[in-house]
Amino acid sequence: MLSRLRMEEAMRAERVQVSWDSNKSKWVVRIEAGAEVIRRHMDVPKDADDQTLRSAAQKTVQDEGYEVDLTEIVVHHLT
Repeated sequence: MLSRLRMEEAMRAERVQVSWDSNKSKWVVRIEAGAEVIRRHMDVPKDADDQTLRSAAQKTVQDEGYEVDLTEIVVHHLT
């Protein structure tokens, strides 16, 4: 059981950010886990609300094999 807990800790994203990538015209999720940084684009409308963006980001994070709580996802809005 202890090794399972360590494995779950190792698979937790430390930081997740969502921002608009104007070059690709898509939202991008930036996942930080230790020294690893993963960037994935999402097919979510440009005018999506925070809840939609956080839910889509959480799914993307899970697809990459990590876990994150919705409240820990930072959304950077368009300016």
